[in-house]
Amino acid sequence: MLTAIETTSTVGANRQLTLDEDLPENVSAKVRVIVLFSEEGFNESEWLKAASKNDAFDFLNDEAEDIYTLEDGKPVRK
Repeated sequence: MLTAIETTSTVGANRQLTLDEDLPENVSAKVRVIVLFSEEGFNESEWLKAASKNDAFDFLNDEAEDIYTLEDGKPVRK
């Protein structure tokens, strides 16, 4: 008997999947995977969620990278 669970995942380096949630304790060895993706791409919240879990963006947490302040640039006027 197969049991199905639904979760989301991030496609990382080398096209490997990283699940956004842990699997249940009773999941073992091999699993069957069906990948569904939108041809139109992700919406903004999906991109933010994916970026927050992707190791490629770890450098953004480095204080040395935080080089801009509110005094930089000019305000945008509508």
